[in-house]
Amino acid sequence: MKIQGEHYFQAPRDQVWEAVLDPKALFSSLPGFQRLDTIGDHEYVGALEIKVGSVQADFQGTLKLSDLKPPSSYRFSLNGMGAAGFVDGDGLLVLEESGGGTRIHYDLDAKVGGRIAGVGQGLLDSSAQVMARQTMEGLARRFARRTQVEVVTKEEAAAPSPFKTATVPAPPNRVQFAFAFVKRLAGRLVAPAKSPWVIAGTLIAYTMVVILFTRACSG
Repeated sequence: MKIQGEHYFQAPRDQVWEAVLDPKALFSSLPGFQRLDTIGDHEYVGALEIKVGSVQADFQGTLKLSDLKPPSSYRFSLNGMGAAGFVDGDGLLVLEESGGGTRIHYDLDAKVGGRIAGVGQGLLDSSAQVMARQTMEGLARRFARRTQVEVVTKEEAAAPSPFKTATVPAPPNRVQFAFAFVKRLAGRLVAPAKSPWVIAGTLIAYTMVVILFTRACSG
């Protein structure tokens, strides 16, 4: 069984490379994905529920990445076994810069045996192609969500913050406080024409009291 295809990602090649170095980011997009655990340097063990035609079964298997050439390509090998048969395969993943983004080319040769192989070569091929396409599309959605988050974060950072630009007024000194107090009081008790004179006289008297009080405290 041969699986070939390509997929375009609107993301820089180094970002796509980081993602495909994490098989969990790839396989988590597959229907039936159950788990994938790291057991070594670029070696993984996991479980996947596979359904091909009328055959559905759980497979336990391993995945190993090799011949890494960042950020351009790596080879991978996989094998899995279950009650419905086995799957063994070797493939190549290639990343190339394209149109401001990244294009992934994948090529896998696999052998399938047991009851799952009894569904027929045509159904096997089409099911495998669908699974590969769903994996690439799932990874593309991850990049789309990541891009949206980055855009929102940049917009929030660029937006002016009222908490950063607002200034807290300095508290009034004694003279300013007295002036405001006397002005309000005079406005209520004295006729408007006489208010300025009353305010001035009261303010002078208040200032003298403050000065005397300050000297007395310092002495």
